[in-house]
Amino acid sequence: MSLITIILNILLPPLAVFLKHGLGVTFLISLLLTALGWLPGVIHAFYVNGK
Repeated sequence: MSLITIILNILLPPLAVFLKHGLGVTFLISLLLTALGWLPGVIHAFYVNGK
C-alpha cells in the first residue's frame, strides 16, 4: 500500500476505495459506512485496500 493510499484511507475512505476498485458494490459499502460514521469507513477502506 502506498503512502497516498494510506492518506486517502484516513481522510477520504470512499475515494481511496474508488481509486483502487472502481465504481461498484465495494465503493457503495464504503460510502454508506463513511456516512454512518467516519471510523467504520476508515476501517473498511484499510481492510479492502489492504487485501
